[in-house]
Amino acid sequence: MNNMKEYEIYSDMKVPLSSTIILRLDGRGFHTISKNLNLKRPYDEVFSFSMAKTAEYIFKEFSPLFIYTFSDELNILLKEIPFNGRIEKLNSVFPSFASSSLTLNLNESLDEKITLPISFDSRIIPISDIVSYFKWRQNEAWRNHVNGYGYWALRKTLSKHEATSKLNGLSSGNIHQLLFEKGINLNDFPLWQKRGIAIYKKKQHNNKNLNNENNNKSNKYSNNNKHEIFTDLNLEIFNNEFFESIFGKYF
Repeated sequence: MNNMKEYEIYSDMKVPLSSTIILRLDGRGFHTISKNLNLKRPYDEVFSFSMAKTAEYIFKEFSPLFIYTFSDELNILLKEIPFNGRIEKLNSVFPSFASSSLTLNLNESLDEKITLPISFDSRIIPISDIVSYFKWRQNEAWRNHVNGYGYWALRKTLSKHEATSKLNGLSSGNIHQLLFEKGINLNDFPLWQKRGIAIYKKKQHNNKNLNNENNNKSNKYSNNNKHEIFTDLNLEIFNNEFFESIFGKYF
């Protein structure tokens, strides 16, 4: 009998261990899950903070450099690549870990329990210009913010098709004006909705954890008890200075 192991022809595909990669996870079918759980639109605080908590779990398990999340998306920056860089492992373990973590987090926070499976897809992105990548994703978070409030404001009086058609071709400025005329000022909403949420390591004396937990002395994930995982709900606009403040002269 032939060695069946020989049929695992993709199992040896690896990311070069000297490279820097971003693993981007995107929620699959989250529109249906959101409707099933009756989440608030366009933003549900419980869901968004559960995504941030999921990112914290990933950070503790795999020690990435940085995670950025908005909507149903997780962007995981890895320099020390686990699983010896095996692509099959990276593209299976990370999304399955995220799926189970998010399920646990939502079930802890919601009265309505999840009855549909949660899943993420995954892609590996070799990266050299980290700043440009995260600026691109943060710009997407801002577009989602503007369009999301525009769409759901219109849905109060228009059908799904009518609201989508009305938004087509409108600039961000036009949508701002449309919302303002309906009594909605985007400046009134929290920064995490506009700019997303980031998880990274920060010196303890500056820490304001999402859960306000004071675990400075016992945090086994800290670096010699000098840094701990920090969930940033008030992000700056991404630029070189922001990332240098986290990584030093990493770039």
